[in-house]
Amino acid sequence: MLSTNELVSVGTFQVLKLPLGFIRVLEWLFSIFAFATCGGYSGQLWVSVDCQLDKASSNLSIGIDFAYPFRLHQVSFEAPLCEGGRRERLFLIGDYTSSAEFFVTIAVFAFLYSFMATIVYIFFQNKYRENNRGPLIDFIVTVVFSFMWLVSSSAWAKALSDIKVATDPDEVQELMSACKVMTNKCGSVQGPRWSGLNTSVVFGFLNFVLWAGNIWFVFKETGWHKGGPARYAGAPPEKQAETFNQQQPYNQGSFDQSGGYSAQGDQEQVSEYSPVGGPTSFSNQM
Repeated sequence: MLSTNELVSVGTFQVLKLPLGFIRVLEWLFSIFAFATCGGYSGQLWVSVDCQLDKASSNLSIGIDFAYPFRLHQVSFEAPLCEGGRRERLFLIGDYTSSAEFFVTIAVFAFLYSFMATIVYIFFQNKYRENNRGPLIDFIVTVVFSFMWLVSSSAWAKALSDIKVATDPDEVQELMSACKVMTNKCGSVQGPRWSGLNTSVVFGFLNFVLWAGNIWFVFKETGWHKGGPARYAGAPPEKQAETFNQQQPYNQGSFDQSGGYSAQGDQEQVSEYSPVGGPTSFSNQM
């Protein structure tokens, strides 16, 4: 086992200056922002009910709290009926747990993987490139996370839109029986703040862009990319010469068969004539 000081001394921190390592660090940071802004959210809205015929029953500050994972159908509040001081217990509408938890789960796993990948890049570069398994696994995981970020961010954006509708004070007032009576006055005191959740959606799609863009840089580390033209360019000169010599007889033979000419045939054709241009056989007869 290497100590911490030994690991730091042998660590190749230069990889963080390359796109592969630098983007991994950004993925690690952006995944933290994604699950923190979504998983740590809690909101509150306030509505008021002013009973005209029964002022004692009026409630001008009805607070409704909700938070992650947004099981709104379990969020309850009490509202006056404006009839003899009676009250009713109401619940919000909707359950958006699946989309919210799916988004946070992808963010957490992306955080863990990007962190471990960065550690491998720095301290275990030789193990990473051994037998090409590391780059191949890294490439497959990167593609999967890119797709999952796109799906989870899209689902969460749609769920957030529905949450905004379900927690809109005007929509909540329609659930109250007292607000359906024309003589009573219902209003919105304060609505939820959505800046945190809006930021989570932005970070979700930014993570998709980062992971999708990093696919190319991870692919360049795999044998699939290096097994193409690069294998000939990186081959030793002896290997290239051997390949060329194997191809040369085939090309020469093809030329001889197709054209019917060769260097030897040209010399034989010239030897049949004398230097002055006459045939050799006629000179011998003289």
